[in-house]
Amino acid sequence: MKRLFAEELVNDVRRDWESRREKRKALELQWRLNMNFLSGNQYCEITPTGDIDDYGKQYWWQSREVFNQIASVVETRLAKLARVKTGVAVRPTSDEDADAYAAKLSTQVLKSAQESVDLVKLINAASAWCETTGTCFLKVGWNRDAGGVIGVDKKGKALHEGDISVTVIPPFEIFPDNLLAGELENCRSVIHAKAYHVDEVADCWGVEVKGEDVNVFSLDSSPLPDSNGYFKGVTGVNSSLAPDHCVVLERYTLPTKDSPDGRLTIVAADKLLYDGDLPYINQKDGTRGYPFATMRCLDKVGCVFGSSVIERLIPLQRAYNDVRNRKHEYMNRLAMGVLAVEDGSIDKDVLEEEGLAPGKVLVYRQGSEPPRMMDPGRIPTDFINEEERLLSEFVTVSGVSELSKYSQTYASMSGTAISLLVEQDNTRLASTSGSLRECVKQVCYFILRAFKQFAGEKRFMRLAGDNGAMQLKCFSGSDLTADDLMFETDNELNDTLANRRNMVLELVRLGILDGKEGKLSERNKSRVLELLGFGNWESAADLADCQRDAAIRENAQAREKGVCPDITDVDDDQIHEEEHTKALLSDGLSQRGRKALEKHVAAHKRRLALIAVNSPVQQEE
Repeated sequence: MKRLFAEELVNDVRRDWESRREKRKALELQWRLNMNFLSGNQYCEITPTGDIDDYGKQYWWQSREVFNQIASVVETRLAKLARVKTGVAVRPTSDEDADAYAAKLSTQVLKSAQESVDLVKLINAASAWCETTGTCFLKVGWNRDAGGVIGVDKKGKALHEGDISVTVIPPFEIFPDNLLAGELENCRSVIHAKAYHVDEVADCWGVEVKGEDVNVFSLDSSPLPDSNGYFKGVTGVNSSLAPDHCVVLERYTLPTKDSPDGRLTIVAADKLLYDGDLPYINQKDGTRGYPFATMRCLDKVGCVFGSSVIERLIPLQRAYNDVRNRKHEYMNRLAMGVLAVEDGSIDKDVLEEEGLAPGKVLVYRQGSEPPRMMDPGRIPTDFINEEERLLSEFVTVSGVSELSKYSQTYASMSGTAISLLVEQDNTRLASTSGSLRECVKQVCYFILRAFKQFAGEKRFMRLAGDNGAMQLKCFSGSDLTADDLMFETDNELNDTLANRRNMVLELVRLGILDGKEGKLSERNKSRVLELLGFGNWESAADLADCQRDAAIRENAQAREKGVCPDITDVDDDQIHEEEHTKALLSDGLSQRGRKALEKHVAAHKRRLALIAVNSPVQQEE
């Protein structure tokens, strides 16, 4: 009975996947066409049979060179998107000391996790997919076989503490049940289909499956004949067969009244690999949901998948290639000429093979007209006007001007005009950069939720403090919070580094950052150097930050253990008194901890009073 249920479930998932593939076929063809145009195979089209095919020449002598403007547009857009920072911080839910500590710890864990998975590299790869196809997804999960080794099992196999896993998912692998749901979260179920080698399936799920030839996309380059005796290598996106592979289907179903924890079914070939609840509690209301974060190039109203700017540039690129090739053909006629020959006057075969070489002696039949060169005329100005118009349309449609694309300016342009052009380019990218930042924020939320769910009661991590010093901290999943995430910086496309530097220098010149003594404090000096792009030169020597961190650690001891350490000679009494007083005014302290902290604050006040009495100014009075 159980085997029969498994077979029915496998067949149901595979039928569901085939149905969704058929509904999404038109979108896949457009994505493949975009990839072909980006790679340089620009003489192809979508055929009525549902495939991408090359259309032939009308005449053998036609030139079909590719003048790829799309590649430079996409490269420029990717370079601008690479400036978008991925730094996300956790904001405290209240001004309580416990909430501030949880937010600070969560931010440190999040930054450490971003470094371990190399999130910047993953975001750049996702941006490339997003610019090409219009959509990309990032999948956040938990890998039980990653992280440090914490022991061995009875069979001698190493046991790991587990770690976060983030992977880039191209749109070819995602199959929602409703393409017009608007957002992926609005779909009732989503299928993630990916080709695995049979050995990978055996290693991950411990099930032996039969391999087959799976159709995958690849970049193939082959020499194709062009006009004028040239051969060109065109890289196109073609399908190829991968042997000993199988398609693993993961169907995620959102929670319902009958299934409050949702459902995840994993199928490979004719085998059922897993069937159970959704694994991740990653929604804000504490429920389970999809582990996918979406990034779009351009939004399509009411559609799960977005559109790419390449779709708008394809007609312009075709027209531009035609104009340039026809122009070069006309120039070839001007350079080589067109010869008029009377029938039977000369040997045409020899003339066609050898042409008119310098010093060549033409022998023609006596009494016939000698061969003559026809007047080719001049290149029409329409070619030049059309080429310039198409280039200007590339700027209009793509939103990338010559200033960003070619780093080209004119002598007549003022600095204000250049700034306006840069601002206009950045404004056109605001939608794409906003989608990227929201995707990063969603990924960071999933990361914190995964740590909160799987970190356990005790987990050790090397975390970086505010002053850059690495610390080995022990925490539990319940110590983390992911309620309120915010970006550490504004959108870098709207606020460039040069603008921030000029603003900081102006603030320093006006004296706004000066302290009570009329000069920059050590703390403000380190912050100014950091904003100017000189790194954390003085952050390690920022004594105020170190003293504040030490006082916060003492507050944590009072809150957790009910005791406070003795005052040392290196403690800054004023900073410690401020931090301890703030902890006393907040909730979360036990009666024992409050008494210990009050006694600790009184000791700091006595030292401050003693220092004031022994100061030189007091002695003179």
